[in-house]
Amino acid sequence: MKGVAYGVSQDLLISDLSHENPSIFEGAYRLYQTEQFWPQGTVFVAVVDPGVGTERLSVVLKTRTGRFFVGPNNGLLSLVAERDGIEGLRQIDERVNRRPGSDDSHTFHGRDVFGYTGARLAAGVITFEQVGPALPTQSLIALVYRKPRRENSKVSGIIPVLDVQYGNVWTNIPKSLFDELHIALGTALHVRIYHEDRLVDETLAPYQRTFGEVPPGKPLVYINSLLNLAVALNQQSYAGLHKIASGPEWSIEISKD
Repeated sequence: MKGVAYGVSQDLLISDLSHENPSIFEGAYRLYQTEQFWPQGTVFVAVVDPGVGTERLSVVLKTRTGRFFVGPNNGLLSLVAERDGIEGLRQIDERVNRRPGSDDSHTFHGRDVFGYTGARLAAGVITFEQVGPALPTQSLIALVYRKPRRENSKVSGIIPVLDVQYGNVWTNIPKSLFDELHIALGTALHVRIYHEDRLVDETLAPYQRTFGEVPPGKPLVYINSLLNLAVALNQQSYAGLHKIASGPEWSIEISKD
């Protein structure tokens, strides 16, 4: 993919975000997690594409924040679109925006379609309008997942991804929603984790600012780098010890009682 991109222009700056996204949802969340830190005009090429070669559309999304996302229309781009808004959505015209000589290749659109089109767009060879025909914004496939919510003294949401290097359990519950509970630092919180609505883990953990405010091996609830609630063990893996995974089928509740 990089070779194809540099074949379009050797002046491109190419960076890797992640190569460890086993599902469409996790790939969508990693885009959601990282894209906001990149400058306007950045072109993201995203490929988690189990439907490659089928009738699913190849698209380029332009958000209202001025960034471009090239990939399959299978939900991978929907979390970014949900947060940033859609300025435009276009189907890739593969008659002109496809690597020359790749017409008989049907299982590597990352190289032949997405990487090639993304490079042409980033290098200014084509404009957004030259990607292909415009699509109605509602045609962007959206992922179905449980939105965060507050109910009395409890907040709930899902575990979209893990902070895998350390085993911290991240949630999609924003600090702004949690703040509505008016929880003081040091307050013990009741954490319940469910897999497909079956309770698999339950613990008490204090709300703290950072890991070192509890003894090694002890749990805490904290605000992570995305300003969402998270659960961790100081210097150990909460996910590993408690056998927690991630995805829309994993949900979490945190309460004062």
